Amino acid sequence: MAKRHITEKSSAVVTGAGSGIGRAFALALAHRGGRVVCADINLSTAQETVDLIVAIGGQALAVRCDVSVLADVEALAVSAEAWLGGPVDLVINNAGVGVGGKVVGDVSIEDWSWTLGINLWGVIHGCHVFAPKLRAHGTGGIINVCSTASFAAAPTMGPYNVSKAAALALTETLSAELSGSGIHVTALCPTFVKTNIVRDGRIDAQASQMGGKIMQWIGFTPERVVELALAGLDRNQLYVLPQMDARMIWRSKRLVPALYARGAGLINRFALKAQ
Repeated sequence: MAKRHITEKSSAVVTGAGSGIGRAFALALAHRGGRVVCADINLSTAQETVDLIVAIGGQALAVRCDVSVLADVEALAVSAEAWLGGPVDLVINNAGVGVGGKVVGDVSIEDWSWTLGINLWGVIHGCHVFAPKLRAHGTGGIINVCSTASFAAAPTMGPYNVSKAAALALTETLSAELSGSGIHVTALCPTFVKTNIVRDGRIDAQASQMGGKIMQWIGFTPERVVELALAGLDRNQLYVLPQMDARMIWRSKRLVPALYARGAGLINRFALKAQ
């Protein structure tokens, strides 16, 4: 008998499930026969995702959760296990926000705290709460949405870069700790994805305009990114870099790091002048 893929008929929790990549994850898992707990800080958008899942014959539950608050994530786990009637076997730590457009020193400490609270502490909380449960269960998976920003270190994106780099380091650590346990761990590192992150983030007008244009030109749809991520998790693939530009940045950063940094700065200055 063929072994069931982790992403099929799963008992899943998805954070940031109210829109974008999170919603796409929730719908994809429902299509694969899974039951999905859709967590979001905005309960109404989480419920919209649930309604979409119910409309295709799936099962889902909406839960309000601020991932930056440990108590909220702990309560999410309790609600999920009660509704599922058993353990969670798949966790997607997706909730994230965007900050950009200012250099280090000009970014407010409030924006640093806000970004790290969601993008980093949200992932820490998700792993802290659910990794022991998955380990005890002996099977399942975790996907942390880390972004190409986790290694690209593009200028004027300090808080976002730092939060995603730390989330990637956590994912790599968790992968090593869970090696051989039956738990798959994947870091999803896309570049531009057609979501609301530019519109809803704390990004200045000039950077937002530029980011929005690039997203429309070369951005992948959330659905495409999610399918690649789920396939990667089933293969126990640690890194999923969906786009060609992400893979080019990955290789350049490792082969010629100093040249890469100078080039990134030059491209940023040219792009700003072209606005």
